[in-house]
Amino acid sequence: MTFRQFAFRNVVRNRRVYAAFFMASVFSVMVFFLNSMLLFHPSIESSALKDIAFLGMGTAEIILYIFTVFFLFYSMRAFLQARTKEFGILLQLGMQKRQLHRLIFTETILIGAASIGVGTFLGYMFSKFFFMVVKRIVMFSYLPLYFSWKPFALTVGAFLSLFMIISLVAPVFIRTGQLLELIRGEVNEKEKLGFSKVRGILGVLLLGMSYTLAALTSNSIVIGLVFLLPPLATVGTYYFFTDSLPLILHLLKLRKEFYWRHFRLLAISEGIVRIKENARMFFIVTIVSTVAFMSVGILASLTSFASQYREVNPLGLVYKSFPGNELEHQHLRQIHEDLKSNGLDYTHVRFPVLEQQSSATAFTVNIVRIADINKLAKSSGNQALELSKGEALFLPPTTSTFAQLNKQTVETVLQESGVAERIDGAYPYQLFPAHALGTNAIVVSNEDFEAIARFVDQPAFVYHAYDIQDWQETKNIGLSINHALGESMITGSTYAPRFYFDNPGLNYSVMRTTFTLLLLIGLLLAGVFLLAAGSFIYFRLYTSLDSDRKQFDVLRRMGITDKEFKKIVNRQLIPQFFIPWSVALIHSSFAFLSLQVIWDALAEISIVRELIMVLVGFTLLQIVYFYLIRWRYLAHIRTPG
Repeated sequence: MTFRQFAFRNVVRNRRVYAAFFMASVFSVMVFFLNSMLLFHPSIESSALKDIAFLGMGTAEIILYIFTVFFLFYSMRAFLQARTKEFGILLQLGMQKRQLHRLIFTETILIGAASIGVGTFLGYMFSKFFFMVVKRIVMFSYLPLYFSWKPFALTVGAFLSLFMIISLVAPVFIRTGQLLELIRGEVNEKEKLGFSKVRGILGVLLLGMSYTLAALTSNSIVIGLVFLLPPLATVGTYYFFTDSLPLILHLLKLRKEFYWRHFRLLAISEGIVRIKENARMFFIVTIVSTVAFMSVGILASLTSFASQYREVNPLGLVYKSFPGNELEHQHLRQIHEDLKSNGLDYTHVRFPVLEQQSSATAFTVNIVRIADINKLAKSSGNQALELSKGEALFLPPTTSTFAQLNKQTVETVLQESGVAERIDGAYPYQLFPAHALGTNAIVVSNEDFEAIARFVDQPAFVYHAYDIQDWQETKNIGLSINHALGESMITGSTYAPRFYFDNPGLNYSVMRTTFTLLLLIGLLLAGVFLLAAGSFIYFRLYTSLDSDRKQFDVLRRMGITDKEFKKIVNRQLIPQFFIPWSVALIHSSFAFLSLQVIWDALAEISIVRELIMVLVGFTLLQIVYFYLIRWRYLAHIRTPG
């Protein structure tokens, strides 16, 4: 038998240990390849989303690569620790350390090559289905399967170099120690099981402080907390697992009436050892899971914003003309022609907006007349309102301000014109986007508006509102106007345009496509993160599999039943799976509270439903993964070593 054959048979013989590592590696390669296929797709490269897709998928590739490096280093260390007994026997039989390093190098390359081959093959096999999903979600008209050497070259080159690095560095993880310790499998000394009460209390305090700040955040401090809370929560999480949890379990041990009962003695005493030995692993799993939750949660909130875009943008098109705008009639003619050529029905309402100073507040007030408001309200299916001379209503700038303004009654005189108004309550319908007519606007009667207009040379601006039923079909309306406006903003021209144009249908199309594409990429990354997080626990279980098998063999000889055996296993495995998961869920929930504050300030939308779906979905996946790992663990524990 040659050396390479020996290495190959070693891999096959240890397939149980390498199973999770191989699966996670294959999944990472497959996700990387699918991203590469989308990145180099001809339809993407020729579309308007080229830059966004390149940035999103390129960033995902880099994150995935860096994370895979970390994941493989951790995995390889766990494997070598689990195989110390095997290494001791090989050295006892006369193998040199140089040959042992070569053996590990060959095994790693074999697993890496197999992972790259299987992952790339599965990636290409699922590419057609992947493109069908992307096409439907992102609303591309044509996204066919294609063949190009670029995705293959990028994937094989990236992961082959990665496994080469791992293969060369892996032997550093071997701590040979004494030969007798190797043969017994004791080369890696167990960490001291002590803990610090000070650090334990500090960990709880840091987490409590992080949660309190996240729950009580406001618009004025939320940006600062974005930079403060992550390091605070990270340090608190580390101390929580290394010291706080052992301290809590130690306090439970002191309660004899609780500790000396049924299987709690065994579960708690073993739990202290497991938590202290695996504290760093729990910390890593928690952080990785939190990152996965947050990435998907943030992207889901962006998708939520896109789905609620119509609520915050009730108009189909908006054109705002300021004094001195010589292009107003030309632009309006073009908009009407585009609407007609696309077969879209619309209602156009022209709003001259006047400015006056209020004697009650000394602030400038924007004024519109009730007749114009009623035209727009009628097209939207709302009831027309009537105002008598001297009566006025607040026009709420946002939906959330309606309740406050509706309770107010203000008597004022518009100073330039001398017209007296009694503003009693707020206009009940949200007909305009937020702050469309300014932050301080009122609706007056037709008679009062004409009286005010006699003292005004020209309106402060003219607001053209287009109510369009099929508003998502307006993405091709006024493209040249939109392009001219965008070009002037990008170039920073000293000549500021005297108009403003907004096409919610076009904006929604771009946002929906962008956000759903990013969400899809985020889900793929989250899948890799979560599989890796579960694999960390899997590796740790199999590192201590021999000692666990001996422990349960002793318990079986003492007469433990199969039901009691499962109960003990559950009490040992459930904390390892669900304590890090629960902490990650709590981290994410409080982080989402801060995120909701940001969305309230930007668009006044709720992201609660989407975030609950994300957290519940991930929890169900973790439960399925737990039962799968428990099934395999029980099978191996019951198998004689």
